[in-house]
Amino acid sequence: MPGMQGAFLSVDHIGIAVDNLSEAIERFQKLLGGPPESIEEVKEYDVKTAFFGVGETNLELLEPTSLDSPIAKFLQKRGSGTHHVCLSVSNLEGLLQALKSAGVRLIDETPRKGAHGKRVAFVHPNALCGVLLELSEQMPHNEDPSR
Repeated sequence: MPGMQGAFLSVDHIGIAVDNLSEAIERFQKLLGGPPESIEEVKEYDVKTAFFGVGETNLELLEPTSLDSPIAKFLQKRGSGTHHVCLSVSNLEGLLQALKSAGVRLIDETPRKGAHGKRVAFVHPNALCGVLLELSEQMPHNEDPSR
C-alpha cells in the first residue's frame, strides 16, 4: 500500500496483561535472569508497566490501575496473557493516514502518549485476524506527545 513502504522498523515489544505486576515481575525475573529495565505508570491508559529487554525486543507486563482500564477489561474477559504486539514505525502520523485511506479499522486515528516518551496508536484487532497491534514512534525531544 502506498505510504507504508519502509514504515515498519522492528518489533518493539509484546504486551502481556497481568493481574499482579509484582508477582509477574518475580516470575519473569527468574526466567530472564534479571530485573526489568523499567517500571512506569502510564496514566493515559490507567496501567502500570514493567519492561524486560529480550534480545532485540522487549516484553511489557501490564497491570491495570483502575477498573476502567482497557487492561482490566481484557483481564476480566480473557485472563492473563498476550495482550498486543507493538511495531516501531518511522512516521506514525503518515502511516495512520495511509492505513485509514486503505480502509484499515483503527482504534486511534491520531497518536497518543505512551510509555518511554513514545507516541502510540492502536489498530483494531478485527483488522488483523484478532491481533491488537500497537504502532510506536520515538518522539523527538521537546515535542508534545499529543501532536
